Amino acid sequence: MAIKTILVSQPKPEGEKSPYFDLAEKYDLKIDFRPFIHVEGVNAQEVRGQRVNFAEHSAVIMTSKNAVDHFFRVAEEMRFQVPDTMKYFCISEAVALYLQKYVAYRKRKIFFGKQTIEELADVMKKHKTEKFLLPCTDILRDKIPEVLESFGYQFTKAVLYRTVASDLSDLEDVYYDMLVFFSPGGIESLFKNFPDFKQNNTLIAAFGPTTANAVIKNSLRLDVHAPQPNLPSMTAAIEHFIKEVNKKEKSKK
Repeated sequence: MAIKTILVSQPKPEGEKSPYFDLAEKYDLKIDFRPFIHVEGVNAQEVRGQRVNFAEHSAVIMTSKNAVDHFFRVAEEMRFQVPDTMKYFCISEAVALYLQKYVAYRKRKIFFGKQTIEELADVMKKHKTEKFLLPCTDILRDKIPEVLESFGYQFTKAVLYRTVASDLSDLEDVYYDMLVFFSPGGIESLFKNFPDFKQNNTLIAAFGPTTANAVIKNSLRLDVHAPQPNLPSMTAAIEHFIKEVNKKEKSKK
């Protein structure tokens, strides 16, 4: 079956350059973007109900840009003035640079790993005596607190935002050859919006092991999976799949 239309369950990339745009041009595809999930902030009252006191912490662990935004939003709502001495430990350099939106970038107080929680936990070793705050979503992966606990860090989890299903009702009568997912929440949103969804000939692509597991757990067929050793990105995996399909179509002729 030739692939002509793809729906990516993420926001449209900003700017004119994106591997998705290159893919669309190269294979004459129609690629649409639509977030299946979105983030909603938890209010200060709910945070207080979790018995979290920002003032008791000397460092913050930032696992995403959402964590950064909601930490400073809740701090403002609580009228908590974040001290200049606060240290920040970020999952990646991109998140560390994003912090500049709220604080002056100084090496003495901003640290970052390469991309994983294990790498960040290793960076945190020299600061083991800090009391860490972990701003997070309500669907935080177990792996993050498990790794922090294995290193013996003293940390408090604070749920500052929730991941919820977006309203996709306008897509009810729209058909795509392929749906691309990046989180289990995206799969949940699909069934919340379309409880009677039947996969039939629709191809499903998933990024990451937890997303792939969610596809299988929901009795769906997993057609494209990334990352893989030779296919590190979602676009690389989709292109490889398209090439294989095209080969089969040619051999039939």
